[in-house]
Amino acid sequence: MQRARDAALKFFIDLHLCPSLEDQKETELMIRKSAELGYRAVGIPLPKENYKDATERISEICDKTGLDFISRIDLEPSNTAELLNDLRRLRRKVEVISVKCMSKSVARQAAKDHRVDILSFSPLDVRKRFFDLAEAELASKTQVSFEIDMAPLLYLQGYRRIRLISKLREEVYIAKKRDVSIIISSGASEPKLLRKPKDLASLGYLFELDPDNAEKALSDNPRELIERNRRKLSSNHVAPGIYVVRRGKDCLS
Repeated sequence: MQRARDAALKFFIDLHLCPSLEDQKETELMIRKSAELGYRAVGIPLPKENYKDATERISEICDKTGLDFISRIDLEPSNTAELLNDLRRLRRKVEVISVKCMSKSVARQAAKDHRVDILSFSPLDVRKRFFDLAEAELASKTQVSFEIDMAPLLYLQGYRRIRLISKLREEVYIAKKRDVSIIISSGASEPKLLRKPKDLASLGYLFELDPDNAEKALSDNPRELIERNRRKLSSNHVAPGIYVVRRGKDCLS
């Protein structure tokens, strides 16, 4: 009973809603459906080059549906030099930067770089999932989160699904052991892959994430990340841990 009341009050966030931005109708449909399912905010990946135009369009749609829009860019660098270049160019342009790590060197660099917010890995090739103890140790020091997209658990079948679940169990255990924040997102690229927040949280049992922590992975964990980043992006942020409290004449009082 208490858990049901708490869930009703939670601020659920789908931090990885992935509509095709070229399809305006489907983008609007998925944003609207997310609101109907009970989400209060959505993170939508933007193109690296035209992120400003996309941000304006999506913000307008989210405003109409009453959702908080979280701007995000998903990087998939082929090497560490490309990653570092993208981070220098884009870090202060959006609220969330995720790195899909397709090599161990990129994974290690992303985990130790405080400009990265989220680590993600291939759902299709478990050999390219590099979230081990060393990776988690680095991520815990930089407050980089580990994101689990749930859509692959819905569309994968047979052996590939079994292997992914097995790998997720191992990764969740490691994340909890090293106190790395876990974020559960839909990763949905089409409306039929969308689910209510509590329905996604209930799938956490597949990789041994208890109900309370699964709901936190859809609410408190992404919310803390967003609030922290919005403070960093404000004009009052000077350096990590340093903020302007007063300006100008206010400093005399």
